[in-house]
Amino acid sequence: MERKFEALIFVWLIFLLHPLWLALGNMEGDALHSLRSNLIDPNNVLQSWDPTLVNPCTWFHVTCNNDNSVIRVDLGNAALSGQLVPQLGLLKNLQYFRLNNNSLSGPIPMPLTNISSLQVLDLSNNRLSGVVPDNGSFSMFTPISFANNLDLCGPVTGHPCPGSPPFSPPPPFVPPTPISSPGGNGATGAIAGGVAAGAALLFAAPALAFACWRRRKPQEFFFDVPAEEDPEVHLGQLKRFSLRELQVATDSFSNKNILGRGGFGKVYKGRLADGSLVAVKRLKEERTPGGELQFQTEVEMISMAVHRNLLRLRGFCMTPTERLLVYPYMANGSVASCLRERPPSQPPLDWPTRKRIALGSARGLSYLHDHCDPKIIHRDVKAANILLDEDFEAVVGDFGLAKLMDYKDTHVTTAVRGTIGHIAPEYLSTGKSSEKTDVFGYGIMLLELITGQRAFDLARLANDDDVMLLDWVKGLLKEKKLEMLVDPDLQNKYVEAEVEQLIQVALLCTQGSPMERPKMSEVVRMLEGDGLAERWDEWQKVEVLRQEVELAPHPNSDWIVDSTENLHAVELSGPR
Repeated sequence: MERKFEALIFVWLIFLLHPLWLALGNMEGDALHSLRSNLIDPNNVLQSWDPTLVNPCTWFHVTCNNDNSVIRVDLGNAALSGQLVPQLGLLKNLQYFRLNNNSLSGPIPMPLTNISSLQVLDLSNNRLSGVVPDNGSFSMFTPISFANNLDLCGPVTGHPCPGSPPFSPPPPFVPPTPISSPGGNGATGAIAGGVAAGAALLFAAPALAFACWRRRKPQEFFFDVPAEEDPEVHLGQLKRFSLRELQVATDSFSNKNILGRGGFGKVYKGRLADGSLVAVKRLKEERTPGGELQFQTEVEMISMAVHRNLLRLRGFCMTPTERLLVYPYMANGSVASCLRERPPSQPPLDWPTRKRIALGSARGLSYLHDHCDPKIIHRDVKAANILLDEDFEAVVGDFGLAKLMDYKDTHVTTAVRGTIGHIAPEYLSTGKSSEKTDVFGYGIMLLELITGQRAFDLARLANDDDVMLLDWVKGLLKEKKLEMLVDPDLQNKYVEAEVEQLIQVALLCTQGSPMERPKMSEVVRMLEGDGLAERWDEWQKVEVLRQEVELAPHPNSDWIVDSTENLHAVELSGPR
């Protein structure tokens, strides 16, 4: 009886609170739908913003918290035009609001300043006009939030509005004139005042000299302030570090703290003031004037890629001569170091750990390709860029660095970035990368996991073997020498069927044609035991057809080759 009564109370509470929940959800949804109604969206970026839904938490580019309240709206680089609306002030829990790099016009609605939770605001590179509010939450934002809006004005922008007096510093403080006492102590007061003024001048002289020296001396840093003084340093979990902080943490980038070197620069181990260990990547790319804002935008975009199998970006530092990225320190180094550079006291990676690494890294890459907007292509997937935390969980590192280094280019990649042995053939020949170039690199990384060998190793020439790991593996498979493929460090402690499955996945990922390679989401499913057998059978049928064409030339052999490729495309289009 008591349980029935409790159930009735629970149902009654649901009916009582349900309208309130709907009202809150609809209020935020109505506000965003009002924004959509005032925007021109040529690319249908806002197609999922359906006003008939209870709340907007399922819409693209909108993020909600556990209470189904909107905390983030990301619409940067969306080719939007139109105007902002006052109803945005109803998003009381909004923390991140980005509409940068669009063509928005009109004024900034004053109700936005009432959102006390707003931490990150980016309205840069638009056509907004009018006065930028400097009250409420807007009082903590700096000019970078409103950069490149030529018609914005106000103290925050540094541009005075028409008809208003130019900005000027406050007048110097003038002490009140002392009033003489009736007793005729004017002379004494004058003497005391003179002594005080002389003393003040004496103490002020060093400060004045220092100020003049600072004025003559060129500033060493630009936009590089201590974290506690910058109101925009905390971008979610992302922090802007001062150069001095990272110099102290790494002992002035001492060689003894170098963790590794790569195409993007050196990585240093560091210890912050709070005692936490970090890895500081010092990028060596050439700097371009005016690239600071774009670099920061790209850093913030990459910081939004949050997944257990992706290396979390903790913060960054930016000066005219430095670009530094700060990551958590990975206790067990990289897969490459564990395979080939481990000290004798450290046991080798066992087979179950290698399987977990294969699946975890695949999940991380799949997230970059399918769940980031815009998608992030790694362009240098290899064992050295798969890091291992204290539990030997795989964490994909260095993702987005190629994007950061090409921030001065819009669509064209100026140079092939990658490592010999891991670079997909179409990327090497054309310079055009896609998510399928990452799939190729992942397949080579799987072979590294299985064999323990490098993707490119001249030492194999001594045994008349192929220097490329992929060719070496294919040669041994033709000779049916599977046991010679497996890393000797495993000491035969592995499951042969599982090794075969991983090799099959690797060969599917490293096919010559990018169209024939699986997507990373498909790789994840195959590693989880779904669809590998069917995909492998399809691949083998096509390989048999190709070998027959090669061994038995036909008058219409060109047609047969084309038909084989078309057959493969048709066969593979089914599961997709």
